Amino acid sequence: MEKLWEAHGLSEEEYRKIVSYLGREPNNVELGVLGALWSEHCSYKSSRKVLRKFPNKADWVVQGPGENAGVVEVDENVWVAFKVESHNHPSFIEPFNGAATGVGGIIRDVLSMGARPIALADSLRFGELTDQRTRFLVRGVVKGISSYGNSIGVPTVAGETFFEDSYRTNPLVNAFCLGVMPAGRMFRAKATKTGQLLFLIGSSTGRDGIHGAVMASGEFGEDAEEKRPNVQVGDPYFGKKLIEAVLEAVERGLLVGMQDLGAAGLAGSASELASKSGMGVEIYLDRVPLREEGMNPYEILLSESQERMLLIIEEENLKHLEELANRYHLSYGVVGKTTEDKKFRALFGDELVAELPVSLIVDEAPLYERPIKEPSYIKELRSFEQNLLPEVDIKDSLLKLLSSPNLCSKAWVYSQYDYQVGTNTIVKPGGDAALLRLKWVERPELNSKRGIAISAEGNGRLVFLDPYEGGKYVVAEACRNVACTGAKPLAITDCLNFGNPERPEIMWQFVRAVEGMAEACEALNVPVVSGNVSLYNETIEKDKVRNVYPTPVIVCVGVLENAERFVDVYYPSTAELLLIGDLNRRSLIDGSEYLKVVHGVVKGGVPAVDLAKEKTLIDTLVELVREDLIESAHDVSSGGLLINILESLFVSRCGAELELYSDERADLFLFSEMPTRVVVSVDPSKSDQLKDFIEGRGLDWMYIGRVVSDRTLRVNYNGELLLQEEVEKLKEVWERSLEEAL
Repeated sequence: MEKLWEAHGLSEEEYRKIVSYLGREPNNVELGVLGALWSEHCSYKSSRKVLRKFPNKADWVVQGPGENAGVVEVDENVWVAFKVESHNHPSFIEPFNGAATGVGGIIRDVLSMGARPIALADSLRFGELTDQRTRFLVRGVVKGISSYGNSIGVPTVAGETFFEDSYRTNPLVNAFCLGVMPAGRMFRAKATKTGQLLFLIGSSTGRDGIHGAVMASGEFGEDAEEKRPNVQVGDPYFGKKLIEAVLEAVERGLLVGMQDLGAAGLAGSASELASKSGMGVEIYLDRVPLREEGMNPYEILLSESQERMLLIIEEENLKHLEELANRYHLSYGVVGKTTEDKKFRALFGDELVAELPVSLIVDEAPLYERPIKEPSYIKELRSFEQNLLPEVDIKDSLLKLLSSPNLCSKAWVYSQYDYQVGTNTIVKPGGDAALLRLKWVERPELNSKRGIAISAEGNGRLVFLDPYEGGKYVVAEACRNVACTGAKPLAITDCLNFGNPERPEIMWQFVRAVEGMAEACEALNVPVVSGNVSLYNETIEKDKVRNVYPTPVIVCVGVLENAERFVDVYYPSTAELLLIGDLNRRSLIDGSEYLKVVHGVVKGGVPAVDLAKEKTLIDTLVELVREDLIESAHDVSSGGLLINILESLFVSRCGAELELYSDERADLFLFSEMPTRVVVSVDPSKSDQLKDFIEGRGLDWMYIGRVVSDRTLRVNYNGELLLQEEVEKLKEVWERSLEEAL
C-alpha cells in the first residue's frame, strides 16, 4: 500500500526531515504544500548545485536567475525580459491543453516582471513519424500552441521541430516568451512591508492541474493516460484580458510586486513571494473565486488553474484594482496579506488548515549531489571511422536528406502560427533567427531603432554522443544564428531536458552538458539569465526504461543596433558565395543527419568547437552587417553545406553554381555539420574587401561559387560536375515531406 508521503512525491527520508523540523506530523494540506514545493519541478533539488556553474552576470544583465524571467538592457530606454520553460509531461498526456498552457504559463512569467509579451518561440521534439501516437501528439501540440498564441495576440516567431525515436514516449515541448519594458520599471515577486494585500486576479479556480508539479517531477509508466486531470486547461481570451489589466495596473502605479500562479498554484506563489520578501503570509482560501462547487482547502490551495496572477498591493489601491478587474470582467479577491512572523498560514473561514514555516517550504527543500557515472555506450559509440562508410550517390543522398523530417520544411508547423500579429516581426520563421522591431503600445515615445534577434537551438543526438562537447555545440550554434542577422548575442535562457537524475549515467550526462554549456557561455560572453530544468523525462514500459536524449535547448537573444540594417538567408540576384569561419579542419560527420538518414548509424563523437574562433566569427558577422559588406549569412549546421545552400535557394529567386575543391570524399565535405562555419553572399564589387576583412580577423575563407539567374543548382567538385538539379524540383521534395508524413 502506498504511503501518504509517497502519494505526494516525497521520499521517506524527506518525510522524516519534515516531521523532525516541525516536531509533529504534517496534516494532509501541509503535506500537499510540501510535496509540491519540494518536488523536482519546484525545488530543483537534483540540479541546483550543478546550475551554479553557469555565468549569470554582465554589465547589461539587470536580473539573472531567481526571478520569473531574466532581464537585460537593450538601450538606455528599453529592457527586455525573457525565459524558456518546459511543458513536457502535460503535453504527452493531453497534447492540446499541455502545449497551450505551456504557452500561457511562460507568457505570465514574463508579464510578472512588468513586461509586455511581444514574442513567442518553441522547441519541439517528438518520436519518429511512422508511429501513429506520435502523429497525434504533433498535431495536438502544434494546434495547442497556435490556438493559444494566435488568440492571445503574441506572435510565435521562431522555433525548431525535431524527430527522434528517443522522444516517442516523452515528447519535449519547450516554450519561450520575450517581453519589453521601460528601463527602470521592473517588478519582482516581493513585498516591501507587512500588511500588504495579496490580490488574486484572472480566471476563477477549478480542480484542474492539482498535483501538476508532482506529476512533472516523476517518470511515466503505463498509467500515463490516467493523469489527464493533472493537466491544466487554458483560456487565451482570459489570458489576453489578464495581460491588459495587469499592464494597466503597472502603468497606473498600483502594484508593489507580483507573481504568476503556476506550479503548486496559490501555495507555490504565496510561499515563494513570502520567502523572497523575508516575511510570512496569511491566505484566506474561502475568498478565492471558484468555478466548481464543493472544493476543499487542499484543492483550492494546490489548484493550477490557468490565467491567474497574485498582485501585491497597498490597501489604498484596492478600490482601483477592483474597478479595473470589473472593467476587464476578471474574477478577483483579496486572498491574503503579508505578515511579520515568517509563517505560511492558510485559513478556510475560521479554520486554520495549514501552518508551516516559510523556511521549511522553500529554503529547507533538500539539495542532492547525485552520484554520476559515465555510461558504457559513450566509448562503444566513439569507435567509428567515417572513411570506411560505403560510397553513396550524392543525388540520392540529397533527396533522402531533403525529405527527412528533421531537415524538410517546417512550414506546416509555423504557418499555423500568426507570426506577424503586432507588426513587430521583421524576419519570419524559417531562417537562422527571428528579428523583431521594438515598438510600444502604451509608450510610443520609447520606440527604439534597435532590433531583437531570437534563435532557439538544441541537438539531443550530439549531446547524447558527447554531453560536454554537445553542450558547447548548441550554445555556439544559438549564438551564431543570432549573429547571422547582424545582432550581437546578449544572453541566453535554457531548458535542460534530461532523464531520471537518480540514475548515475543520466546525472553524468546532465553535469557534463552543463559544464560544456558553461564553458561556451564564458567564452562567448553570453550569461545565462533564466531557465528551466525538466528531469524525469523517462518512461517505463514493461520494465524497460526509455530515457530521452539529453536535450538542452538554448534560446539566445541578441540586439541589432539598427533594425533596418540586417541580413537574412536570402540570396540576391547577383552575388559570390563564400564559406567563412574555422575551415582548416577535417570534415567530420559524427552524429550528423547524413550519417543517420543515409547510413542508418548514430555514432561518433561531436565535432569540437574552437570557442576562441567561434567568438571571433560571431563578432566578425556583427561587423560585416554593420559595414554593409555581406548580402546574406546562413550558418552551416543540420544537414551540412549542401543543405545550407539549398535552404537559401528555396527562399530566393535564383540558382547557384558551386565550385568546390577538397581532398576529402564529396559526401563528407558536403554533409558534414562542422561548427563555426557560415555561408555568406557578397556583391562581387565588395568581394576583395570582404576577404581582406575576414583574413584580418584571423578567420578562414573559401570561395565556393556564385548565384546564377536560372533556377538550377550545379555542383562542381574538384573540377568535375557532381550534381545538376532544378531548384524547384528539389524544393517540392523539401516542402511536401512533413505534411505527407503526418
